[in-house]
Amino acid sequence: MAILTQEQAKQIIDKVLSYAKADETEVNISGGKTGNIRYARNTVNTSGESNEINLNITSVYGKKSGSATINELDDESLKRAVSRSEEIAQLAPENPEYMPMLGPQKYAESRTFAEATDKINPEYRAKAAIDSIQPSKEKDLTAAGYLEDYSGFSAMGNSKGMFGYNKRTSVDFSVTVRTADGTGSGYAIRDFNDAALLDTKNVTNIAMQKAMASTSAQAIEPGKYTVILEPTAASDLLRLISRSMDARSADEGRSFLSKKGGGTRLGEKLFDERVNIYSDPTHPDIPSSPWTNEGLPREKTKWVENGVVKNMYYSRYWAELKGVEPIASPSGIIIEGGDQSLADMIKSTERGVLVTRFWYIRAVDPQTLLYTGLTRDGTFYIENGQIKFPVKNFRFNESPIIMLNNIEALGKAERVSGSMIPAMKIRDFTFTSLSDAV
Repeated sequence: MAILTQEQAKQIIDKVLSYAKADETEVNISGGKTGNIRYARNTVNTSGESNEINLNITSVYGKKSGSATINELDDESLKRAVSRSEEIAQLAPENPEYMPMLGPQKYAESRTFAEATDKINPEYRAKAAIDSIQPSKEKDLTAAGYLEDYSGFSAMGNSKGMFGYNKRTSVDFSVTVRTADGTGSGYAIRDFNDAALLDTKNVTNIAMQKAMASTSAQAIEPGKYTVILEPTAASDLLRLISRSMDARSADEGRSFLSKKGGGTRLGEKLFDERVNIYSDPTHPDIPSSPWTNEGLPREKTKWVENGVVKNMYYSRYWAELKGVEPIASPSGIIIEGGDQSLADMIKSTERGVLVTRFWYIRAVDPQTLLYTGLTRDGTFYIENGQIKFPVKNFRFNESPIIMLNNIEALGKAERVSGSMIPAMKIRDFTFTSLSDAV
């Protein structure tokens, strides 16, 4: 399916709105091409490509709303969908938190589309898999990986004159490499908007090195350790903070930003002064959609500055209730890094643990952001500034809030899963038990 241009999308939205009889009507249309290739045991086992387009209509009468979704864009289908949406709305109960639709908005231009990704085809995917499988086979290693690419668009408009349009591409690649005896495992992941930045062979080489280095892991006692978290491991925990910056949760006493006895901790210094967190939909390394599901424009926003909480995000309903301006939630976060390399961090560590990644992360206490989970795919003991040997995996109990108060060093921020996260050296990280899983 070809991506609809801005003009084509607007024509369809305007046509739908011309059929509408409700008090308010909103139209969202999106579509694109999604491709993938998956391999395991050094053999491709699935691949495919899908094309789809969806149009969603939301009709509102007073505070009652209903929606209908279709994937056919001929006039009769559009008319039936509008009628169905309005019928559902009239039967629906009132929503006490309903907010009237927004009028015209100004959205920043975000460079989320890359031609190289849009041109991905089955041959590209096959070569990406071969470039990962072949070096693994040559070293008698076993690779399992997954690549997914997307190229598409989204557009929205309503009866009050709001309209937005965005084209987006993405490519995500992950690979796990195991040794022949199954005792060593390595992992690496990359994601980009622009496929020209992805080299699956180089990414796989990282996973291969970790797999070969992690064989015959030794057990060491759980406890509090200085840890060096590679960007993937740091991201696994720190992205949880961005999901907890919601003002309503804080006001209602349900988050780490809630103050005992009522109120929030906005304006308080909760982290090390080196911690600076912001979001920016136009960031060149992690461009994102310039609007939220509510249609709020995303802008560059500081969430934490020099360790101080500067902002929380407010839905339109909660902002009106509290008498403040709404603040859009971030799609990805940027945590400013430092200038130390992983090698620098290791050299300066007398006794510690290097962590590749975490997994199976589960919440223990949402009010302190205490989480538990396991290390995986390459965990190593450091002594006197050198990696001494691989260690068995640990279960951890830790909060990213405590982590960001125990910083010893920061590396350069790198893109991980749509965010910019630096490697981190953290003191007193809590490992509670051992895990025999590789």
